[in-house]
Amino acid sequence: MPKPLSSHHPVPPDLAVTLDPDYRLAGAITVMSIPLSLLSPWMTVVIMAFGCFLITQTATLRLVFTPTSLEVYRAGSQIRNFPYGEWTSWKLFYPSVPILFFFREVKSIHFLPILFAPQQLQSCLETYVGDPGLAHPLTSSSLDPDPSTAPS
Repeated sequence: MPKPLSSHHPVPPDLAVTLDPDYRLAGAITVMSIPLSLLSPWMTVVIMAFGCFLITQTATLRLVFTPTSLEVYRAGSQIRNFPYGEWTSWKLFYPSVPILFFFREVKSIHFLPILFAPQQLQSCLETYVGDPGLAHPLTSSSLDPDPSTAPS
């Protein structure tokens, strides 16, 4: 079983940070669907609908980093809670143009599109969660919880 990460940065017990929304990914997907209308109207509709879905999610979802967990809110109501003590790794994919946020808990993995300010997300992850853990979270060697048992 993977070992949880430990935070190396002390966080004041009353400090919580709500990430700012970022519409760039949702907007880019929506706008990129328009030229597809020349090739395939149905593909345009599907991709545009997905872009509109992401715009709605960006408007209604909020990630809040608290001293003990990442909380997810939809329209002001908490819908999920991810205690940092259960995290084993995290990663932002394509840091120069961040599009996907991955984190792994002891019992599950999660992928989220970047619908929040990426620099703020990176900063909060480093502050609240600490070491991102495994450099390549989806490789087979990362699934082995004890690095001493990995083949040399």
